[in-house]
Formats: sequence, C-alpha cells, structure tokens
Amino acid sequence: MIDRATVDKIVDAARIVDVVGEFVTLRKSGVNYKGLCPFHDDRNPSFMVSPAKNICHCFVCGKGGTPAGFLMEHEQITYPEALHWLAKKYSIEIVEKELTDEEREAQSERESMFIVNEWAKDWFHQILFEDPDGIAIGKQYFRSRGIRDDIIEKFKLGYAPLKRDALAQAAKAQGYKLDFLVKTGLCIEGEKGVYDRYTGRAIFPWLNVSGKVVAFGGRVLDSRTKGVAQKYVNSPDSDIYHKERELYGIYQAKKAIVKEDRVFMVEGYTDVIAMHQAGVENVVANSGTALSIYQIRMLHRFTNNITLLYDGDEAGIHAAMRGTDMLLEEGMNVKVLLLPDGDDPDSFARKHSTDELRRYIEEHQTDFITFKSRLTVENVSDPVKRSEAIGGIVKSISVIPDQILRSTYLADFAHRINMKEQTLIAEMNKYIRQSIEDKQKEREREGRNFGSGEERSPENKPTGEVSTVSPTEPLVLHSSQEQATQVELMLIREVVRNGEKIIFNDVETEDGQTIALTVAEYIHFDLSQDELIFAAPLHNQILAEAVTHVHDEGFKAETYFCAHPDLQVSQLATRLAIDRHQLGGRFLVEDTENSLRRRVLHLVMDFRLDIVETRLKEIQRMLQQVGGDSLRMMELLKEHKDTKELRDALAKKLGSDLLV
Repeated sequence: MIDRATVDKIVDAARIVDVVGEFVTLRKSGVNYKGLCPFHDDRNPSFMVSPAKNICHCFVCGKGGTPAGFLMEHEQITYPEALHWLAKKYSIEIVEKELTDEEREAQSERESMFIVNEWAKDWFHQILFEDPDGIAIGKQYFRSRGIRDDIIEKFKLGYAPLKRDALAQAAKAQGYKLDFLVKTGLCIEGEKGVYDRYTGRAIFPWLNVSGKVVAFGGRVLDSRTKGVAQKYVNSPDSDIYHKERELYGIYQAKKAIVKEDRVFMVEGYTDVIAMHQAGVENVVANSGTALSIYQIRMLHRFTNNITLLYDGDEAGIHAAMRGTDMLLEEGMNVKVLLLPDGDDPDSFARKHSTDELRRYIEEHQTDFITFKSRLTVENVSDPVKRSEAIGGIVKSISVIPDQILRSTYLADFAHRINMKEQTLIAEMNKYIRQSIEDKQKEREREGRNFGSGEERSPENKPTGEVSTVSPTEPLVLHSSQEQATQVELMLIREVVRNGEKIIFNDVETEDGQTIALTVAEYIHFDLSQDELIFAAPLHNQILAEAVTHVHDEGFKAETYFCAHPDLQVSQLATRLAIDRHQLGGRFLVEDTENSLRRRVLHLVMDFRLDIVETRLKEIQRMLQQVGGDSLRMMELLKEHKDTKELRDALAKKLGSDLLV
C-alpha cells in the first residue's frame, strides 16, 4: 500500500501536459493545449488539456481525466499502477511493505505478466554480458552487425542460453510462477514439462508506447541452431500483447517522431536499431506484417507524416504497397523510399553517416501516388493493365479525407499520365459514392443488430458516459446514464464544481442552532426530505461522498472527484469540470454566492418537477390499463389530480405555466 502522504505528493507533482505529452502531440491553444484523441479515431484535434485544472478531456468520445485517470484509461492499468508510473516520472520514492505470498497471489494476472516480462528482459540482457555463451555467441552476433554497446543498452538486447530450460529454472528460483511464463509466451508447456521458447537466440524485447515489456523476438544464431526452421520466433498473442496493436521501437522513437514530425516505417528489428545508431531515431517496425488500423492510429497521435522505408527488391515493393490505402484514409501523408538493390535499411544505415542518410532520404523519398504511378502505370503499354492500374490509383486517392489534398493529387496524377482530369474525377466520385453507400449499409446493419439486442463492437458502441458541455448547452445522455434526466446531470455538475461552496449562511435547525449549508449539503438535505434519490447510482455516490467530506480541511469537490481512485467517478467528474469555452481559451464570469444559490435552487425544483411529471405519465398509463376496476380507477384519478396540482405549483415557482 502507498501511504496517503506519498499519494498526495505524487498527485501534486503530476502535471497533465507532461503526462499526456508522453503519448499525444500537443499544440498550444489559448491558455490550453489540444491534440488528436488517443482513445478514438480522431482526425481533427478534439482532445483538450487544461494546465490550470490539471485535467484533459475529449469532446467527441468523452474520455480523459487527471494525470492518473488518463494513464489508467490509456494504459489499462490500476490506480496504484498509475501512481507508480507517475512516481517514476517525477522521481518520487515509494516505500511499500514486502508483499506476502497471499498478497502476491492477489495481484492481477495482467500485472503479473508485465512483471515476469520485465524480469525476463533484464535476465536476457544480463546473460548477454555475463554468461560465457552470451558473450561468445550473443554478443559476437551483435558485434558482427556493428551494434554498439550503448545501442544494446538502449534497446535492452539480450541472449537466451542454449540450455532448454535455463530461463524457466532461473524464473522458478526467483519465485515466479511457471504459469505466467507460459501465458506470456516466454516458455512452452510440453509433455515432458516446461521449456524455453527462445533457446540459443538473440533477444529483442518489445516495449509498448509507455515502456512496458509486452513481448520478445528471438533470432537464430550459431551453427548449433541452424537446423531450426524459423529464423525469427516471436511472442504469441497474450492478454498483454496483440501484434496488430504494437510497433517495435515505438517507445524509443516517440519523442523523435514528435520532434521531427515524421515517422519512418521499416520491416525488422535490426533495421530500427541500425537507423538509431546512425542518428535517425524516429523509426519503428511492424516486423513484416501488414499495417493495422490500430498501429496507424497509434502513429497518428504523434505525427501526420510517414515514410515507408523498404528494400528495393520485389518483396520491398510489395511491403510498400500494403496498408497504404488505410494510411491515406486515416489522413496520413504517405511517402515511399525504396533503397538501392542489395540494401535494406540496416545495411544502408551502416554504410552511411547520419548526414548522408538524412540527405539520401530527403532527396529520394516520394509521395505514394507518384510512387505507385511510376510502378504500375507509367511505361505500361498494355491497355487493360494500364486501365486497372489507373483505377487502383484513383481509388487510393478517393479515400484521402482532405478534399483539397485529394484534388491536388488527382490533378497531378492526370498531368503525369496525360489524361483528362474530368475523366479521373468522374471515376473517383464513383468510388466515393460507393464508399458512402457501403458505410451507410454498415450503419444500418449495426442499427438493426443493436435494436435486436445484439452487442455492437467496442469501437462503435456508445461510450456509456456523459459528454461535457458548457452551462448554456444541454448535457448529452449516454447509455450508462440513460435513466438520468438532464436536470439530474446538471445537479451533479454543481456538486462536482461547487460542492464545497456555501450558499446559505443562516439556516436554523430543529434544535434552534444556526448552520451554514454548502451546495452539496443543500441538495442532499432538500432531496432527503421526500426520500428522493438520483436515477444513476454513480450520482448518488458522488453526492454522498461530497456531503461526507465537505467540511474536511482544504476540501475542494472538483479536485477530490477528478482525482478519485474510482475511474468511473474521476472520468465523470472530469467531464463535468471541464467547460468547452474555458478549453477554447475564454473564461466564464465566476459565480457569485447569489447567482450560484439561485441556480442550485432552480435546478432542485426542476429535478422535483421532472419526478412529478414522470409520475403523471405513469398514472396516465395505469389509467389506460385499469379496466373495469372502478375503485382503482377512483384512486388513480385522485392521485392524478393531486399530482397535477403539485406539478402546476412547482411550474409556477419556476415561472412557467403548464397546460394539460
């Protein structure tokens, strides 16, 4: 457990711009910052960061929070894990008691897998420098590739001994469970027991964007392992690793990607490492697999510009063609560079200085449309093949979301192949219309499935949260709050923003004492008179906690709830704390005690009115279903009359005249 004082120290030190900036490229926007949201497919910056409030928020998907809350959502980690991450970043020492066997067993499986992988990374790395075979075989391999020790250290490269169960035995001796070695893919469970996956191989750890070890790659080396069929063996998919969602080198490259505003995509581990050693650090690898939408969106958080850097042979050309339409559709500016025959990024980087490498890239990279045109259309005489190739390029252009860029590419392509631009425009429009129709049909299918009770995919499902808007705009209801009225949401917003503020100074209690009432206390007091509660359990939790802590020294509702260890509470509080106008750089006039009191009183009466109107509708439904029971009919008619009178009295207080 982390003591309260240390938690407070961590929370006070954590700055939202620093933390979000580790994962998202932020640009100044008035007094705040903005960038592409890391939680959804965001092509226009909708993710806003407020240094003053120390919170972030996306106005499209609604996600965000405090530094800890952001990390919990982004990295899918617990609150204690987020605190550890922040403590490490801000060099704050955390002293915790040694975990007992029972407590260690209680740790989450996911956390245990990360811990095992971290240990294995260090173990492989130590073997490389201290074990005789590690030095003679593993280190010699890296030396033969010209890899310096500082680069070995930077990427935490390692070596797996030739003994079939060396890692398994070492892990067991350290108290790690074999079950987690198998689940992470470090070991394989066979009929004769557990044995190592990477025996006799050079080891390349995979670090995710936050620096956690999610997987490993192992390369076959000396003559004793030449009989192995696979040159490379990689970790299988697991609870912490999905190959379509990770990129090799992203952790080491992310800062350089932001600085250079460009990322170079290569195929293999050694390509990334050689480029780093040559001084070009904004480079990642997808390890020979087709780019996925998840990988593209990860890169898009850091830059709009990507250069595909591959061998000049047929395989390199094929690699450059894969996934490019997805890159274009996601709004990425795509360039391609094929290296001279016989060279891959690894060998080419080792042959040239940093300046030579950068100059060659700058002079020879070309936009993808030009590259594809030269490859498939120009100098092709067969009319059918030429026509198909032109159609393919026009289709690629049609997916570009920026209309001006799309038109520019099309005009350039028409000029390049000496064809009327209008002809290509007509063809492109066909593709665009077809795409719109396909997406519409997909939405209709999803709507039918959702209406029939089938679950929608996570990407298309409602977020289940509340979108935050300014006080003059209506709050938007989503699935988890679907029973809550707009007024209920607005009341909870007042609790979060102003819960500790006093709005009544001289309230006389039943025993004759005079007390002051805060916003939270007044709302709780008024509703409790008639045993009224909120429809959403989360709202009741927030109100109850506010009332409990409102007189604690230094208590501020907004700070308390935004930093709440319950992710649901902190996310909702963040949405309610952020104001769209404030994040745009303009501040609203601060409330006076009178204006705040009037607003809260009005909202409480509105909330009561909502409840009464809901009851009226229920009575009307029951009257339609009562049948021939005259006694029940009379009871309902009387309740309807009384409820209607109460409704009209409340409406009159609110300044409205309601008619039946």
